[in-house]
Amino acid sequence: MPDAASGQEGSIDIQFSRARVLVRGRVDLDILQTVLATPASAMIGLPSGTRIWLAAGVTDMRRGFDGLASIVQEKLAADPFAGHVFVFRGRRGDLVKLLWWDGDGLCLFAKRLERGRFIWPQASEGSVHLSGAQLSMLLEGIDWRRPSRTWQPERAA
Repeated sequence: MPDAASGQEGSIDIQFSRARVLVRGRVDLDILQTVLATPASAMIGLPSGTRIWLAAGVTDMRRGFDGLASIVQEKLAADPFAGHVFVFRGRRGDLVKLLWWDGDGLCLFAKRLERGRFIWPQASEGSVHLSGAQLSMLLEGIDWRRPSRTWQPERAA
């Protein structure tokens, strides 16, 4: 990679345990150092008490902020500006979008699995409440409905 401080074009590819950051073009070293020093949990930290809702059924993934917010209001009978997270899945099952009001504006996050599908409830309408741990499993492509431990204790002593 060419020297970023010299202003030449280049790219940086950083792999974290749960995320990958790819920077192309000119790289400001001061900003890059700030980003790398910030824990991932602080970048998108949900306040305690935030509820997480899965929108059952299939959602048109062409929808953006306004379209998803209207689904929250009309189909889920909830307030999209209440600070809760609403999760939507497309027909193929490899794409989810999360809608969240952070107090200043709506945030829209998307994740696409390269292999596999997101596990979704069988219900065709309504919503399902998830814990933060279940959301983490869902976003990793793990079946959040029936997680199984890899080891079970056999004896106490």
